[in-house]
Amino acid sequence: MKFLFRITLLLTFLIYVVPAQSQENINDQWQSILQKAKGQTVYFNAWGGAEPINDYILWAANETKSRYDVEVKHVKVTDIGEVVSRILAEKSANRTSDGSVDLVWINGENFRAMKEQGLLAKPYTQILPNYALVDTENKPTTLYDFTTPVDNMEAPWGMAQLVFMYDSEKISSPPQDMATLLEIAIQNPGRITYPAPPNFHGTTFIKQALSELIEDANILSKPVDDALFAEQTAPLWSYLDKLHPIMWRKGKTFTANASEMKQLLNDSEIFISLSFNPNDASNAIANDELPESVRSYVHKDGTIGNSHFIAVVFNASAKEGAMVFANFLMSAEAQARKSDPVIWGDPTVLAIDKLSATDKTFFSKIGKGIATLSASDLSKVLPEPHPSWVAALEKEWQARYSK
Repeated sequence: MKFLFRITLLLTFLIYVVPAQSQENINDQWQSILQKAKGQTVYFNAWGGAEPINDYILWAANETKSRYDVEVKHVKVTDIGEVVSRILAEKSANRTSDGSVDLVWINGENFRAMKEQGLLAKPYTQILPNYALVDTENKPTTLYDFTTPVDNMEAPWGMAQLVFMYDSEKISSPPQDMATLLEIAIQNPGRITYPAPPNFHGTTFIKQALSELIEDANILSKPVDDALFAEQTAPLWSYLDKLHPIMWRKGKTFTANASEMKQLLNDSEIFISLSFNPNDASNAIANDELPESVRSYVHKDGTIGNSHFIAVVFNASAKEGAMVFANFLMSAEAQARKSDPVIWGDPTVLAIDKLSATDKTFFSKIGKGIATLSASDLSKVLPEPHPSWVAALEKEWQARYSK
């Protein structure tokens, strides 16, 4: 069923993709963009809440300046939704060519809102040389942003994927799916838990369970049908009804977030934790936050993941410069540096087998953490359900299990 779902995604992409252009025409367009970009200043609105990410963006900006004569200014924001509102206000004021934002780091509902409101520049990623290196075949999340077709209107920049962590001294073999997770919980009462929704990781846990347990996974790509919701989600609630009584504190108390789970794993109160960063366990071991016996795993048929993107704004003052910066961020050099746990640890969107021998060396030089999974281990990515499922699942979860 999941194979058919992936095929459906691919066929839909082929329908939506912009008309094919000759390689010669694309090359000519790119050379013209490079020339026009020289001397431009790009205002890149992006979350600024983590110093490693800020440092990486500064490095990329400096490289873009020295190589292409394009200056990139990182406008550090805390809520991208506020940036979207500002861009919408500029459109309402008929400010069509000199916008305050050239490039924005977005995904999910913010992308959907910008696309529906006409706040994005015309499709452009098909012109960027490095876009050809993106793994659109095995990572459908680079084509669909939380089920919204990307349609070449934003450039994939990085990946996130649900990864589980377990203490190998407590559990000899990690679960392969939600069914075996329940078996391990039965064998180790009180040692399994997950954060309470609406915490992001807790909601992701129940989305993962639903993706595995629902009869037809294709349903999840569509808006929730209220009339069928109870029937479609019945396997999920049946599963959780069995799991909760044998969980940590008998399921009467849930952790607040993934950080608390990590601490409980470190204290051996629980045996399995989770993260949306495949490098999290290795980084935590290196920082003495977890014992060296901890390892990472994913389910055999994949785990939920998503991509984050950068998009050019419809009224950007420096459209060409924004495209040049976006192209550099998708280069093997920039992607490998971003993937390095010492720098950031954000997984690449590229297909390693598409790279030249020289470009592959950028990745081969990255030190792999003791608990970091390989790229092949993370190759199976399940798409996020339609956003409407989040509110519906969280509301029902609260009604059933919140005391």
